Amino acid sequence: MMDKLLSVFVTCPKGLEYVLEKELDELLQKEAKVRPAGIAFDAMLPEIYRFVLWSRTANRVLLALAESEVHTAEQLYNLVYSIDWQTHMSVDNTLVVDFSGQSKNINNTAFGAVKVKDAIVDQFRDRIGERPNVTRDSPDIRINVKLSKGVAVVALDLSGESLHRRGYRTEAGKAPIKENLGAALLQRCNWAELGQRGAALLDPMCGSATLLVEGAMILCDKAPALDRAHFGFLKWKQHQDGVWKLLIDEAIERFESGLDKCIAQQTAGSNQLVGYDADSSVISVARNNIKRAGLEGVISVDTQSLSDLKGLEVLSSEHEKSFGLLLTNPPYGERLGDVESLKGLYRCLGDKLKSEFEGWKAAIFTGNIELGRRIGLRSYKQYKLFNGSLPSQLIMIDVLPENFVKTDDSKESQVLLSRRHIRVANPDRAAMFANRLRKNLRTLGKWAKKSKLECYRIYDADMPEFSLAVDVYRDWVHVQEYAAPASIDEKAAKDRLEEALSVLPEVLQVPPEQVVIKQRRRQKGDSQYEKHDQKAQRMVVDEIGCKFYVNLIDYIDTGLFLDHRPVRKWIQQNSAGKRFLNLFCYTGAATMHAVKGGAAETVSVDMSNTYLDWGKENLSLNGFSESGHQFVQADCLRWLDLASEKFDMIFLDPPTFSNSKRMEGVLDIQRDHVDMINKAMSLLTKGGVLVFSTNLRRFKLDMGALSSFELDDVSRSTIDKDFERNSKIHQCWHIKYKTLSLG
Repeated sequence: MMDKLLSVFVTCPKGLEYVLEKELDELLQKEAKVRPAGIAFDAMLPEIYRFVLWSRTANRVLLALAESEVHTAEQLYNLVYSIDWQTHMSVDNTLVVDFSGQSKNINNTAFGAVKVKDAIVDQFRDRIGERPNVTRDSPDIRINVKLSKGVAVVALDLSGESLHRRGYRTEAGKAPIKENLGAALLQRCNWAELGQRGAALLDPMCGSATLLVEGAMILCDKAPALDRAHFGFLKWKQHQDGVWKLLIDEAIERFESGLDKCIAQQTAGSNQLVGYDADSSVISVARNNIKRAGLEGVISVDTQSLSDLKGLEVLSSEHEKSFGLLLTNPPYGERLGDVESLKGLYRCLGDKLKSEFEGWKAAIFTGNIELGRRIGLRSYKQYKLFNGSLPSQLIMIDVLPENFVKTDDSKESQVLLSRRHIRVANPDRAAMFANRLRKNLRTLGKWAKKSKLECYRIYDADMPEFSLAVDVYRDWVHVQEYAAPASIDEKAAKDRLEEALSVLPEVLQVPPEQVVIKQRRRQKGDSQYEKHDQKAQRMVVDEIGCKFYVNLIDYIDTGLFLDHRPVRKWIQQNSAGKRFLNLFCYTGAATMHAVKGGAAETVSVDMSNTYLDWGKENLSLNGFSESGHQFVQADCLRWLDLASEKFDMIFLDPPTFSNSKRMEGVLDIQRDHVDMINKAMSLLTKGGVLVFSTNLRRFKLDMGALSSFELDDVSRSTIDKDFERNSKIHQCWHIKYKTLSLG
């Protein structure tokens, strides 16, 4: 076996086949046949061991045992039975079977796995009268069978569990990327060469520090599988333990030497590895992962918001100032509201690159290329990859002034359905969407009519194939395409959008010229954004006794956030005689309800004169004068610092993230909410209530820092029937001063 060539197939994440091929060439100087999601090559056992230990990109290493044409369960059984299993395992070993693929007669993977297992245990029973046991919990031997196009390949899984599991990440942050994907991103960025030149590695949104740990392992010459306790070949009868131990000893030596060298370079001012995250609990996870990887002295992580990011004062081996690679995997939103709130985050990242990291390399891994464009830097290369099943891209950037570009929000498509040419690629799929829409109309339509609502959500990405939000505004329909990446390509997504649009007018009984579509992607040709006269396109809608101007065409948002309807209703019911403050007031919808409910005075604050004028028009539309109702143009954060008057009710619904040039500083709701709430509470009367809301899905209220107040989470009561499918569209609290107990 030592000097015999063995055939192996090594699997990897989709899109990384050529990274894996290059890795094979560097490790073993061998050529490979590149296949979908993997490579095939021949090697001797010591070489395979080396590849298992040192591959940073591989998932599984499968040693081929037999291959044959298979169409029936009997043929599958016979193929597996023909292998001499006693040369690979003993009856005392436990095993498990992974089966994939199907044929006309084998159309169930569980059935296929059972037939493979039966053949193995029957052979043992026939030959020695005993059989091995099957277990999924840490089996000694893992058998892999793939059936494709009538051919079955039986293999021994030499890796055991997937090689992406290095052993250091027993905890994970929010939506972490897998370790081998992180390593592949670094390889695409040519990090090994940059590291040799003394470059720094920075991840400003590091999460559980996967990119930093993988980068440090490359820099310190640490074998990615060095800390793993189990491999699929350790209980294999043909395992060469002496060869394996020599490879492990060599890897330990290389790591110790590489670690000393890296620490010495960092002491001299180069090769800094630094990470930040706004969430302190995630940084705690990151520190634990770094410690388990044995890299405590190499990587530095700390709690810091992106808006506070500064350049690193480090030196390369050529004594260049601040030279390095900024590599990060920022959030990219899986729902429309998330995407909208993240635009400022990506823009802030671009601003920081331009102001703090000129001369650096940058690489942004995102599942939303439109958000990637918000960075405002021209890329020189984009790699199409997958994060799990989600299509993603690695955007490569040289941070140089000639690559600075302005972002243009007006390139987003906002057009009337009547101006589109609709092409139905799959009528059956379109009919499926129509049926779901009719079903929703029967329930939600009846509920809206009973509740006397003119505006409500009729469909909210109920079916993964049709990722849309569909809102009814009286006799108009407002359609928004969610920009979250889906496990379908762009053409397929476009086809499904067209299919959905083809049935909307008929099902909802509205003419095509009263259906508005907003797409969160760049368009070409006749579907390009067209500006319309705002006054002419406005319409009036009624909500619980209040009238509002809405504009479905000229803005990303319509002037009325439908999900806050129950919040506004509560304000109306509880504002009689109160002084009401509306911060980040937008078009003043909450203010209208407070005035309708009998508020004595109101103050509405926003930075946009356009929205404030809109709010004033809403006030007039409802028959109220501006007497006693102020609309103040100001940066709300700055206004809070200067205000001293008291209010009985305050509505605080800030954006998730904002770095508007008209603001002083940057607003980050997770970082800034405690300070913002404390300042707002200083304006609240003792018996008053602050209504605080946010649409950040991963938001965590800092209960400890706000423990001096009474905090009542009312989120569930603020979600109406039309948003039940999207119950995390916002979170809401009533915050009051605690009452003293006399007991």
